[in-house]
Amino acid sequence: MKYLALVVLLCTLLPLSDAACYRKLVEPGITHCQDDSDLTWHAVGSQWRNSRCMDCTCEECCAVYMTPRKFPEDCVSVFDSKECKYIVHKKNNPDVECPIYASVGK
Repeated sequence: MKYLALVVLLCTLLPLSDAACYRKLVEPGITHCQDDSDLTWHAVGSQWRNSRCMDCTCEECCAVYMTPRKFPEDCVSVFDSKECKYIVHKKNNPDVECPIYASVGK
């Protein structure tokens, strides 16, 4: 029973961990679906970008950005929500961009 609880917990947490896309259940015969983040309604077959920088359809949502995971220690990663991308720059000088060695997503 402990193992079953652990499996359920891991399956619940998995979509929250750096997932680039997630699938959604679509009921047969619906004409519109609701965005999970913005709670806006969209026609089946349409595509939209929500406020969490996810490109969505009624069937799935996918992140439009990559999350930097490895870059120089004297740099910092900052998310630009208008551009839907991370910018990695020197901690003491935001005008100097840093190289990204590894990232996840997209």
